[in-house]
Amino acid sequence: MASLVPLKERKLMDVKLGELPSWILMRDFTPSGIVGAFQRGYSRYFNKYINVKKGGVAGISMVLTAYVVFSYCLSYKELKHERLRKYH
Repeated sequence: MASLVPLKERKLMDVKLGELPSWILMRDFTPSGIVGAFQRGYSRYFNKYINVKKGGVAGISMVLTAYVVFSYCLSYKELKHERLRKYH
């Protein structure tokens, strides 16, 4: 059964695999579109994990984990070089 929602307005999880390339090409890749996407993502994250009545450590720990993984990826080249160095 065909969906009544236009392809441009569908969420990523509602797009079929065959429609994925055309859905990606319909996205807004201008600087304002990218900023808008980050703002929507931040507001969803904030409302789901931070702005709750009984908050826990899940929201903050996810941010810290992302920071650690990102910094490890940035310094991987230096860490790999250090690992292969011989010490006498």
